[in-house]
Amino acid sequence: MNSVTLNNGAEMPILGFGVYQIPPEETQAAVEAALAAGYRHLDTAAAYGNEEELGAAVKASGIAREELFITTKLWVQHAPTGSVEDETRRAFESSLTRLGLDYVDLYLIHQPLGDYYSEWRAMQELNKEGRARSIGVSNFHSDRLVDLIDHNEIVPAVNQIETHPFHQRTGEQELMRGRGVQIESWGPFAEGRNNLFTDPLLSEIAEAHGKSVAQVVLRWLIQRDVVVIPKSVRPERMAENFDVFDFALTEEQMGRIATLDTDESLFFDHRDPEMVSRLGGHRVD
Repeated sequence: MNSVTLNNGAEMPILGFGVYQIPPEETQAAVEAALAAGYRHLDTAAAYGNEEELGAAVKASGIAREELFITTKLWVQHAPTGSVEDETRRAFESSLTRLGLDYVDLYLIHQPLGDYYSEWRAMQELNKEGRARSIGVSNFHSDRLVDLIDHNEIVPAVNQIETHPFHQRTGEQELMRGRGVQIESWGPFAEGRNNLFTDPLLSEIAEAHGKSVAQVVLRWLIQRDVVVIPKSVRPERMAENFDVFDFALTEEQMGRIATLDTDESLFFDHRDPEMVSRLGGHRVD
């Protein structure tokens, strides 16, 4: 299966399966179905509350650990009586325990909030120990990403950010490429906003290839070298999302999709004070 090579030489499948907003009681069955469909890249987070169920699905699958690429994420750490570095290590150990794993392939700082410099220092040590094979960030705007890179030893391997046809992040991707950071998309279908699945332009391109709009969007991201982790709880949709390596969009079609970019988030702004306070005040054990 197609993959990208991260800045530390690790191979990361360009297409994975995400479990954001899948209830814990549905997660194991969903991940088992995804693995059966051929996915080998799985993405979760402490904040999703379903690491344990994802780990149970991995164990039940019998698939060799080295065949899988598993990501989880660190939530904003609070250390009123200790150190954020210690709390980061504790949070990592908790995630490993819930997942039932000895290591993760990628560990991300979930939000650019709080003392993420201390979190990064702890993650650098986890990386050197081989327990977080690659480390990266999520939701970092370019200024925060560059500042983190310039003042630390290890360059983030990945930045997972909102990326879809209506918010394409081309400028940020170019900056990341220049700095050795792999862009990864969350929300590739914009959760159906802006009527994505019935968009006339995307629908026309999909019809030309005998594919669905969802498949066109995934193919568009893959051709841009964007790692993507679509989510579904329906096995037939998982299989459809995985079936995107047997066709290619033309340069003209890629250019037409580029015209859909609004250069604005459809969800929330990490620079909005109210959102910063709400996210930063949320607690995850």
